[in-house]
Amino acid sequence: MSSRRTVAIVAAGALLGLAVGVPPATAAPDPGSPVKVNQVAYVPGLPKQATVVSPAGAPIGWTLRNGAGATVASGQTAVKGADALSGDNVHVVDFSAYDTPGSGYVLSAGGSDSYPFDISAAPVKQLRYDSLAFFYHQRSGIAIESQYVGSRYARPAGHVGVAPNQGDTSVPCRTSCGYSLDVRGGWYDAGDQGKYVVNGGIAAWQLLNLYERSTDRAALGDGTLAIPERANGVPDVLDEARWEVEFLLRMQVPDGRTDAGMVHHKIHDENWTGLPMRPEADPQRRLLSPVSTAATLNVAAVAAQAARIWRTIDPAFSARALTAAQKAYAAAKANPSRLASGSDSTGGGAYDDAVVTDEFYWAAAELYTTTGTASYRADVTGSALYKGAGFNQRGYDWGWVAGLGDTTLALVPNDLPAADVAATRAKFASFADGLLSQMAGQGYPAPNGGTTYNWGSDGQIANNAAVLGLAHDFTGLAKYRTGAFQALDYLLGRNPLNQSYIAGYGEKAVRNVHHRFWANQSDASLPTAPPGSLSGGPNSGLQDPVAQAQLAGCKAQKCFVDDIGAYSVNEVAVNWNSALASLASWAAEHTGTVPPQDTTAPSVPGTPAASDVAATTLRLTWAASTDAESGVTGYEVRRVSGGTSTVVATPTTASAALSGLTAATAYTFTVAARNGAGLTSAASAPVTVTTAAPPADNPPSAPGTPVASAVTATGLTLTWPAATDDRGVAGYEVVRQQGDALSIVASSTGPSITLTGLTPATDYVLMVRAKDTAGQFSGFSAAATVRTPPATSGGCRVAYSTNSWGTGFSGSVTVTNGGTTAWTSWTLVFTFPGDQRVTQGWSGRWSQTGSTVTVTNETWNGAVPAGGTVSLGFNGSYTGTNANPAVFTVNGTTCT
Repeated sequence: MSSRRTVAIVAAGALLGLAVGVPPATAAPDPGSPVKVNQVAYVPGLPKQATVVSPAGAPIGWTLRNGAGATVASGQTAVKGADALSGDNVHVVDFSAYDTPGSGYVLSAGGSDSYPFDISAAPVKQLRYDSLAFFYHQRSGIAIESQYVGSRYARPAGHVGVAPNQGDTSVPCRTSCGYSLDVRGGWYDAGDQGKYVVNGGIAAWQLLNLYERSTDRAALGDGTLAIPERANGVPDVLDEARWEVEFLLRMQVPDGRTDAGMVHHKIHDENWTGLPMRPEADPQRRLLSPVSTAATLNVAAVAAQAARIWRTIDPAFSARALTAAQKAYAAAKANPSRLASGSDSTGGGAYDDAVVTDEFYWAAAELYTTTGTASYRADVTGSALYKGAGFNQRGYDWGWVAGLGDTTLALVPNDLPAADVAATRAKFASFADGLLSQMAGQGYPAPNGGTTYNWGSDGQIANNAAVLGLAHDFTGLAKYRTGAFQALDYLLGRNPLNQSYIAGYGEKAVRNVHHRFWANQSDASLPTAPPGSLSGGPNSGLQDPVAQAQLAGCKAQKCFVDDIGAYSVNEVAVNWNSALASLASWAAEHTGTVPPQDTTAPSVPGTPAASDVAATTLRLTWAASTDAESGVTGYEVRRVSGGTSTVVATPTTASAALSGLTAATAYTFTVAARNGAGLTSAASAPVTVTTAAPPADNPPSAPGTPVASAVTATGLTLTWPAATDDRGVAGYEVVRQQGDALSIVASSTGPSITLTGLTPATDYVLMVRAKDTAGQFSGFSAAATVRTPPATSGGCRVAYSTNSWGTGFSGSVTVTNGGTTAWTSWTLVFTFPGDQRVTQGWSGRWSQTGSTVTVTNETWNGAVPAGGTVSLGFNGSYTGTNANPAVFTVNGTTCT
């Protein structure tokens, strides 16, 4: 969650009683030993510092003992004095001179011992994988299997339409839009089970970016993460990111609809659920919020980035992503002021964002980098945020994304003037200098970027530390690397509370995060947070009752408690963990000695030569480049057309197979080399080659005989053996024959379709024909004759569930029209078995006489089609037991 979701979360807390069954504690958190260290590991060869709380005005002695208890180093502290962010009087211990790897080290000062820690790079490298493992845990729409996470964290798939879930496969709009979308998959955002485009956008981008900029892609390769796709030949971090990217693409309004190309802002429960709540047990109806410009531009940016990265891995997916990105960007330019409402906070956070100039800049930067198109370039260079100007305001987060565009423009080769790229990189360094200046005055250095700690401060610290890492990479200056690792020290325990904010890391690691499944504090049968999960961290705002009760008057860095009810300080979120993953991945690659900076580009590759030229494919080869310093890491094959140069392939060897070309067309290509420092050579001499003429194109074969199944009075499923075609089958048409007349009743892209809206007790003669990519049709298949059964009368089903606290409870009721005739109105009646009262209801007109409750429809939800559902809810009170009603009737009919 984020600080922009405060109103929504407070409302949820008021409705649900916060962490059900967990009364807020009143004692302030224990700050522990006055010797505060990184409880996990200091990296050999890097600075090693700790903080000691002491009232002494003069230096005090310190000793470092190894795992065997022997003193291996000693010295005097440096007096820092009063620290504003913690309220502590602090000293600093610098034991950088001791560099022997080992475990179980303990630092002592003033008669107190620190928590034990290692001197090793291994835990930092493991954190890269554990921080990425968080995203598999957060997947929606797929079972989380014990073979990947262990039995404690395994769970069935959530929100796939298996009762009591209502599923994400056909989700309607919160306000009528005339369609439903299949928005399965993606990641649950945070402690709730909503899915938000603007938060998922930056999270997916950061996973893709950490791969795109990595200098050790083998460490992120196939088989490096414990996920189901680990043996598919694709780097696992890309597989994980694609789970979210596919969801983002599904949130786009389809062609032919109002607002086509725009993207829905979010999808979540109709009303807030209680805590704990396993994903597969969530009974709430799911709804799409309206489209927004910010969400649309998030998809434009991330889809363009994905198109670039998957260009040679999965060309079909790359093309699909690029089409979606271009549609989204065009739609956003046509609708530049569709802002998400700050009041859309029932059942999920609002994530409202009133400024979208940064999203326009980011999306244009990704599209330009991927395509080289002049119009996108003009939007980049014409933006007021060009050349790192966004850093004048702050770093980056989900609500301010200009820095993401700058990162891409500064890292990924493009045709911008070299001086402009250098100016952008310089902005990273100047922003990083400001962070280091602030950290230099702190007793517990952390690049928060200010003196107020906001909701999700740990995520902001990780993001700013990533900027420090980029500043190091762009300049080669060790001070920036030191600052980035100091941020890790803070997150891993060198802070006023001796608190590791990363689950599973350190002696005092966070456990009780605000999460509906990792809710062990509420329900001992459920797990604690898995290793690698980043807590939101200190928040001066104290925007939940638990934090308010325990932390009133706290100093900024002490505004934290590890309690499941303290959602404003201790929730998790995908955008915070993606920031940690970005930092951890960078840190894992920078644990050795700082290499000298490489400022020389590779030599120019030889002129490419074409071979194996066909109608839509060809191969280019060239003489390899050389680079004596950081080595040649890859090449860019560029298509040149007019004044535009577009990267079409990024091979790692001096050869590239190109596909997707147009027959009988002349193409001009150049090649440039890239080295380990990210420097790109000048382009090679061009080669021009004309693809071959297309081969003869034959119509597709006729499909096999269709077979009907799942036949109801108004629908059926039709399947048939697929047709074949020399260039590919594009789709099928299902045709109904009535005497000599033929009429098209449906079309599909695959050999199966579900027909709806049929007439009961009617004969249907159905045939299928195939269409290829050239628009040619096959002959008709043999006919299938099927008769729909007669319509049957009504029937209803009711799902009833409650969440109780004290003498209060909330109820959720879902009524399904199980008949074949639509309801134009409805009346639900049930009787409480005990002393239970409805105090407030919604989505219907509620009344109660004695124990009998009657609910009639509102004007807007009276019409319920056959098979349709209506969801309603209420708050109530009770004495004694809170048993469920046994019998429900709708319009006088008893429901099952």
